[in-house]
Amino acid sequence: MALRSSGFDPVSIEILNKRLFFVTIFVFAAFSTLILRLWFLQAVKGESYRDQSENNRIHVQEIPPFRGLILDRNGEPLVDNVPSFNLYITPDEVKSKEQLVRNLKILINIDSNDVAKKLSNIKKSQAYQPVLVKKNLSREELATIETHKPNLDGAQVEQRYQRSYLYGNFASHIIGYMGEISEKELASDEYPDAASGDYVGKFGVEERWQNELSGEKGGQNVEVDATGRKWQELSKELPVSGQNITLTIDKKLQAAAENMLTDKTGAIVAMDPATGEILAMASSPSFDPNAFIAGIDKTEWKALTTGKNSPLTNKAISGQYSPGSVFKIVMALAGLEEGIVSPEETIFCSGSYEFGNRIFHCDKKEGHGALNLHQALKESCDVYFYKLGNKLGIEKIAYYAKMCGLGKKTDIELDSEKGGLIPNNEWKKKRFGVPWQPGETISVSIGQSFVQVTPIQAVSLISTIFNGGKVYQPKIVKEIADGKNPIYQSKPTLVRELKVKRENLNIVKSGLVAVVNEAGGTAYNGARLSEVTVAGKTGTAQVVSLDKQKEMKAAGESNEYKDHAWFVGVAPAENPKIAIAVIIEHGGWGGSAAAPFARDLIKEYLGIGQPSATDSTEDTESN
Repeated sequence: MALRSSGFDPVSIEILNKRLFFVTIFVFAAFSTLILRLWFLQAVKGESYRDQSENNRIHVQEIPPFRGLILDRNGEPLVDNVPSFNLYITPDEVKSKEQLVRNLKILINIDSNDVAKKLSNIKKSQAYQPVLVKKNLSREELATIETHKPNLDGAQVEQRYQRSYLYGNFASHIIGYMGEISEKELASDEYPDAASGDYVGKFGVEERWQNELSGEKGGQNVEVDATGRKWQELSKELPVSGQNITLTIDKKLQAAAENMLTDKTGAIVAMDPATGEILAMASSPSFDPNAFIAGIDKTEWKALTTGKNSPLTNKAISGQYSPGSVFKIVMALAGLEEGIVSPEETIFCSGSYEFGNRIFHCDKKEGHGALNLHQALKESCDVYFYKLGNKLGIEKIAYYAKMCGLGKKTDIELDSEKGGLIPNNEWKKKRFGVPWQPGETISVSIGQSFVQVTPIQAVSLISTIFNGGKVYQPKIVKEIADGKNPIYQSKPTLVRELKVKRENLNIVKSGLVAVVNEAGGTAYNGARLSEVTVAGKTGTAQVVSLDKQKEMKAAGESNEYKDHAWFVGVAPAENPKIAIAVIIEHGGWGGSAAAPFARDLIKEYLGIGQPSATDSTEDTESN
């Protein structure tokens, strides 16, 4: 009534009431939605958002451990750790990955494709873990990043320690190198505590002893502001440093061996015959493990891993070569043990040996005449051993070769070792589907045909002959220590003892002493020393057939056709302190190309003077 008397139309009032009703419903619905949303955010998602808020305020920073050092047998450091500033990105803190990558590209010239790939491959569960995008920042790059930090959300600089190989290429095949962990390695159970961007051992001791060297990570909770700058440290758990590894190698002897191989392809191994400890192990060509810290491209990697002279191949344990006349050590011992020859018995050498429809030649074209075993070893007569091998047969030859440790891995504490090959009838049937032929035994008798050995096996062989018939497992790690407290110390591991007569070992030893110390011996001029009795055996391993050699020589390929040069030796012969194997690829005669290196290494290790004035590096052309 009042509304009517005041002039309002009843229809207008009804419309107004309806509008008021809808507004009331809308306001009620809005408040209800808001209340429900607040309830959902607090009651249902509250804990999740609190965690995210806390993560925005508190950063969990990983503290990497100090990787264990690697030292030589006398305690001299060969590998150390140096501080480095690295750039990391925490994916969960990045607003726009594309924008961040563009900004970084402008500021410090990163590989934008590589960074984008790393960030896109991160699993959701790893989004809070920092990802390494650039290591070893320069001072200028570090200053630039700190200056532009507000525009680089998720980016942070952390100080880490990186590996420093103090002498570059030195002992690189033993020490190995480190590289960034791969996606495949991350997915495996082999590295349970590793994260993207971590560096792990990839080769040599660094790889084989990764768990001992790596230590345990620590961490700290750090409160930061909106720009990611550190306010205060809330808590901290210190990392546990890796264990130090002392190698068996002698730094000076190793350096001498590597210098000898400069501009050559081959390997040198020196061993303590009484323990199996490796005193030096050089392989050429070598590589600088520091290059892997900075990172190498595909072209560099291909050059390191392909081709017959691959620098990453440790020829001392992976190089498989025909042993040539070094194999005559096994043949002599087998002949004596089987009673096929006696020390006094002579065999006539006319310069060649006819078997079936083939003629096998001796290195001395005019022949050696009548020789006994002592003389045959000293002068390395092929015909003598052709005839001996024919009487022994391939099965007995293989039996004694394997007993001496040839044809199988030595189980040295390094990966990638090869086992070599000692053939027999069973092997040939399995490999080629045909039986062994007697004529093939003739070539095997002088270490040719299918026979292959590694330098580590060769040095083990000469050690075994002169230490009384004991085959020791070669050792490369002398001690592992937690700080100054040793937790592992190497002890000699006896693999087996030769089941041979002591007198037969002594007969072979006498012949090997003659090789170096009696006139006419194949290493008389190359390895003899006046101060100490050196004993050993030369070897010249044929690479291609004689006909092929002539063909290649005529074509001007002067090096590829040349034989590999071998020498294995010990000193002092009466009580050996060092055994050495030298292989020089395409070096020619073992007495002139390999034996002098062994002589000089013996001088270095035993600390003796220069060879007498009559000594020279020129030998008679005998294998």
